[in-house]
Order: sequence, then C-alpha cells, then structure tokens
Amino acid sequence: MSAVQHAETAAASAADLILSVNNIEVIYDHVILVLKGVSLEVPRGGIVAILGANGAGKTTTLKAISNLLRAERGEVTKGSIAFEGERVDRMSPSDLVRRGCIQVMEGRHCFGHLTIEENLLTGAFTRKDGNAAIKRDLEMIYDYFPRLRQRKGSMAGYTSGGEQQMCAIGRAMMSKPRMILLDEPSMGLAPQVVEEIYEIVRSLNEKEGVSFLLAEQNTNIALRYATYGYILETGRVVMDGEAKALRENEDVKEFYLGVAGGDRKNFKDVKSYKRRKRWLA
Repeated sequence: MSAVQHAETAAASAADLILSVNNIEVIYDHVILVLKGVSLEVPRGGIVAILGANGAGKTTTLKAISNLLRAERGEVTKGSIAFEGERVDRMSPSDLVRRGCIQVMEGRHCFGHLTIEENLLTGAFTRKDGNAAIKRDLEMIYDYFPRLRQRKGSMAGYTSGGEQQMCAIGRAMMSKPRMILLDEPSMGLAPQVVEEIYEIVRSLNEKEGVSFLLAEQNTNIALRYATYGYILETGRVVMDGEAKALRENEDVKEFYLGVAGGDRKNFKDVKSYKRRKRWLA
C-alpha cells in the first residue's frame, strides 16, 4: 500500500469513529493516579461497553470524556480525546453538550421537585429549533418510554428507580445527542427493568442513530447489547474485543460472568492479562 493509500485508509477509519480516546492519564488532587494510559474507540452508530468492578476507573473515564473531572479536582494530564474528529478534552462540559455528547450520570440524578415532563424539557434547554420541534421530540420520548407518558405529571422524586433512569435517558435524548455516555444504568434496578431499559437503548441506537458508551458492572447484560467491550482493572484496559468474543472468553466467564469456578483472586493472575500487560509496558 502506498503512503497516499495508507493516509486515505486512516482518514476513512477516523471518519467512522464518533469518539476516540487516546492513551489518557487522569490524576486527582495532583497526586492520585486513577487512569493509566486508557485508549478506546466508539464507532459511529455503535454501542460500546466499558466493563469492570467497582473502582476500576469506568466512571472516571466517562467524566474525562464529558469534561466533568475539574469539579472533582481531577484532570486529564496526558493523552487526548476527540469527538467527531475534533479534540474536546479542553472544552467546557456545556460546549461538549452543544456538540452532541451528553452524559447520563450514575444514580439517575433527576430533579426530584420537578415533574417527569419538566425534567424532560430541561434537556432541551440548549436547543434553538423552536417549540414545535421540541414538542415533537417530547412525543417521541413518550413513544419510546410509555411509562413516562403515564407518569409525566408526577414529581420525579416520587417515581420508581426504573422510571427515574428512563427519565434521565429521555432528558438526554431531548438535547438531540449524537452520543450518550451512560453510567451504570442497571445499578439498583430489578432485572426486568434493566432488560426494559437496555431494549430501549438498543431501539434508540438503531432507529435514532445515537451512539452509546456504557459503563457497567453488570457484564452479562452489557455484552448482550454492546458490539464491543473494554475491560478495565485498576485504571488500565486489560482486555478488549468484540462482545461475542468476550462473552466466550474463559477468563471473562470466570471473573465477570460467574460461569466458572476456581481459586483465582484477581484478573491479573490469568495468562491473557499477563500478555496484555506486556503489550502495555
């Protein structure tokens, strides 16, 4: 392949990505190293999962992308983050939202004193395409989330955890995003509700073309709906691959899907991790 062809192939590949995180390092309070050379990619129109135990660095990765670290005395000290081909790690969170990348925080974070419908409408705050368009999109959200239509006049703080999670995702959709960063959508919810939420995420991805980056401890369900996954442990990517391949990987089955037994205490003990560690070195 000639240099020109190689450049054209690289450019085409980059155009297929909506998000590219390149070797980022995150430090809190100027001394605490949390992420150590994390790289990941989200293809346009894809669903990608960041997997790992509590404290692995999943939420920090999402906050690095959405530029929310500064509020917690954290910062990206190395590497770069590009959204739609443009470097964004030095932008404000509001600038990133206007460009179409929005995060749904862990724990749902609805405005408890507002109704469900008022919460949804806050998501359209940055839009300038008029009330008619906003009203159309509100009806679209109610079509995807029939429960929210039923509860639209209820105070969000008095609705169930599942309804609040649906409200948080619906509110994000009201901003007309190109990509949603979804942090622990299954946390604290009944399995049936989790399944319902993930089915809606799949529909939004397929029908509305929204890309998703999910941070999940529930590896089993995440790998059923995502197309690609990255496994984090202590701030590093220790394994990545197609979701189907990860589901069938024996180490992943043992440590994250609870399929196999054994005396291993840590994912670092397995051969595939040691191989990956050599690659990272």
